[in-house]
Amino acid sequence: MTTSATLHAPTELTVRRLSVDLSQGFSRHWNGGDAFLTAYANALSMSFPVGEQFFIDSVKEGAKHLPDTAQNADLKHIAKGFIGQEATHRHLHGLYNAHLEKQGLVNHWGPRALKRQERGREKLFNQSDRGYLHELAITAAFEHYTAIFGELTLANLDQPGDCFAQADEPLKTLWRWHAAEESEHKCVAFDIYQRLGGNHAWRMRWFWYVTVQFTTDVLRQTVNNLWHDKTLFKPSTWWSAGKFFLGRHGMVWRVAKPLWAYTRKDFHPMQVGQPHLSQDWLKAHAEQWRAVGTAA
Repeated sequence: MTTSATLHAPTELTVRRLSVDLSQGFSRHWNGGDAFLTAYANALSMSFPVGEQFFIDSVKEGAKHLPDTAQNADLKHIAKGFIGQEATHRHLHGLYNAHLEKQGLVNHWGPRALKRQERGREKLFNQSDRGYLHELAITAAFEHYTAIFGELTLANLDQPGDCFAQADEPLKTLWRWHAAEESEHKCVAFDIYQRLGGNHAWRMRWFWYVTVQFTTDVLRQTVNNLWHDKTLFKPSTWWSAGKFFLGRHGMVWRVAKPLWAYTRKDFHPMQVGQPHLSQDWLKAHAEQWRAVGTAA
């Protein structure tokens, strides 16, 4: 575990245009021919356009309420970079998901998440003068998950535990670039929430809510993808899922400690994980992206 004394949140977030071409589509089992690993990643992608729009909206609204100080001016500037990065993710995963539809997969997660957001805004967020804090707490919780998964994606590249080691291009590049930027901007929503006076009790309530919803949604969508793929009942599918979650390099063991760290009252995203992995990957693959600015 790292500490905030030795690692600091970035002061600049670069918006990048990724050099990948999704216009020709990709194979049905693009992730090394593994039906489960492909279905799981596809499920995550299906949630991103709706989810990332929610993150953009919550950070944008939160930044508006930051008092006009020099310190907050820096955070507002970083928030613009966050918005630009998430908008790019949303766009590319929209193209990705359009091809999944052509393959016969059905996105239930995105519409379900959108309805959930609409109910939340109608019944809670819009009924409070500081409803934006609830949305920031939800975003911070999701960003903690995406940062953990992002850093695990970039750890031990092409080694055991790398679930994209055998993936086809350009999706291998897409997922690793996305992972790098999620790690890079993992502090933004959390810092705005804290700066606006968000409290630990509500942060934890929304964290457990997100944990239940995310776990349920990703499993439901993965099973649905496998059903449409006609690989749900194949032994190889279940063997792969078992290794992914509970194997020697299983996700359950790898995420438990950093997830639990979020429950500490003195928690900050820079205290966990390996943030340097994102910069290492971005520098090593600079030919695969082009900077287009630091704001949306």
